[in-house]
Amino acid sequence: MSRLQKLLFVACGVFSGLAGAAEPFFDDPLRTEEALHLRGASLLASRVAERPCADVLPGRPLTAADVVDIALCRQPQTREAWAAARAQAAQLGVARAAWLPTLDARLATSRNTIDGRSSKQQNANLSLSWFLFDGGESSANEDNAAALLDMALANRDSVAQAVFLAALQAYYNAQATQAAVVAAQQNERSAQESLAAAELRYQVGTATPADRLQAQTAASQARLARQRAEGEARNAQGVLANALGFPAATGFTLVAAEPLGEVAAFQRDVDSLIRAALEQRPDLKAAAAQLRAVEASIEAVRAQGRPSVSLNAGPNWQRIEDDRSRGNSVGLVVNVPIFTGFENSYRIRAAQAQREVRLAQNERLQNQVTLDVWQAYQRLQTAAEAVQTTRDLLASAEQSERVALGRYKAGVGTVLDVLNAQSALAAARMQRIQSELDWYVYRAVLAQAMGALDDSLLAPAPERP
Repeated sequence: MSRLQKLLFVACGVFSGLAGAAEPFFDDPLRTEEALHLRGASLLASRVAERPCADVLPGRPLTAADVVDIALCRQPQTREAWAAARAQAAQLGVARAAWLPTLDARLATSRNTIDGRSSKQQNANLSLSWFLFDGGESSANEDNAAALLDMALANRDSVAQAVFLAALQAYYNAQATQAAVVAAQQNERSAQESLAAAELRYQVGTATPADRLQAQTAASQARLARQRAEGEARNAQGVLANALGFPAATGFTLVAAEPLGEVAAFQRDVDSLIRAALEQRPDLKAAAAQLRAVEASIEAVRAQGRPSVSLNAGPNWQRIEDDRSRGNSVGLVVNVPIFTGFENSYRIRAAQAQREVRLAQNERLQNQVTLDVWQAYQRLQTAAEAVQTTRDLLASAEQSERVALGRYKAGVGTVLDVLNAQSALAAARMQRIQSELDWYVYRAVLAQAMGALDDSLLAPAPERP
């Protein structure tokens, strides 16, 4: 091994050793990973930042907060969004690297034979290249990469909110189906009590066979409704398990749903909610960032038609048999594009057309956001009114059922009165459960429509006075 080869070998070894000793620095020297946390990412998205996920569900009953945390951690959509953001952060590093000089080393060895005579030739050189001025292309490319990173972070927030909402909806639905099972069991007990009363009256001769048959039919229907409610509850639990990233057959329990107290209508007018949504919806932020990226790309294309200046320098070594030589070179290279066959002109036209596309998409998205907030607001208002209405309905239905059953047992009422009252009571129970489910779900949907879906939604429900 020649002295020149030894020198280059040692230099490469030293550089590799330094890189190994300072691996964190060389892994991300331009600190692009920090941008994942510093460029406006939401607190909700930061909860899923590459933390280990549990392989099994907790042994205790799951709360809404547990469900959201597990779903955010285990769902592949959140990991995909995080990986996309990291990839774009790396692209920002690529754009920033254009500001730095590049250093290349080259080592070559060859043997030439001419007229039977062989000669060995070795040469090596280090080449430093540094763009001193590129017409603003590097700056525009960095702006483009930064805007695309903002878009990736906004998309990450949007995905986190979508996973949050899906998990919360599945949780509320599972709780509602469990409540429906309890209601169906109550309805079945009421039907059995009516059947027992009809049997007693039939035995003493104060009721007809038709009364007993009608009561038996109602009891069978109540039993069938209870069985279907139990099946729906099992299906809802499987859907929730899937939303958490576990097989549908995974067993777990949920905390008992607390009785929903008085729910007040929204005090803020819908116009203020729409304004808030236009400011904080992550998909709107992503669209705005994409527009900035297109505008930066227009400037980058324009810069390609401007002159550029670069610095080239470096030593070189050469050895041919016993003859050795070394030298150095330093120079400036000025590149002036004169004619590119109109390529740059059409690139600019294409980029400007893309800007018009993004502007139209932004306007369409803003209209959709306005509609989303309006619809979610109206549905929540309706659900809040329905909660109180179904509460009154349930109270009157319970009283009506007690009166009808009491009259029938006393021999002054008909079995049809009892069955009708019990049917109305069963419907009132289910309507009450559905109204509370709607209130919880539409509250979350409105928060998501505003881009404000976060931990505050997991606070306990209003207590009943």
